Amino acid sequence: MKRIAFTAAAAVLMSACMIFLRPPADSEAYEPTQVSASQMYRATFSATESIRVGRLHTWNIEVVTTDGTPVDDAQITVDGGMPQHGHGLPTKPVVSQHLGDGKHLIEGMKFNMGGWWVVKLEINGEKGTDVVTFNLKL
Repeated sequence: MKRIAFTAAAAVLMSACMIFLRPPADSEAYEPTQVSASQMYRATFSATESIRVGRLHTWNIEVVTTDGTPVDDAQITVDGGMPQHGHGLPTKPVVSQHLGDGKHLIEGMKFNMGGWWVVKLEINGEKGTDVVTFNLKL
């Protein structure tokens, strides 16, 4: 009986937590250009082809400082997932090429279902380390 009560309480708690994880209502949160959390960088993404559920695709990322200086020599890591579902990306996307003039190629992007996705770029550059967050509705 204790096990059933504990399981039920855990399910209620998880459901309550998921209620608070809602996609941003502000349409600017879904723009392809976002400023990093501490306002060190500005990043713009564009997919090389349309983003479709279940297919691998590539992103072009342009990273500049907030004054517009291209960021070429940065370490960029990619992370993300579906906050409402509690899981990460189904792949491990990587920056495969630094193309110069602040442009970088990310390969291995994939979204395995429709809904609200978050993609986070951790940028470790000359100005320091900061995170840019992109929100997507698929």
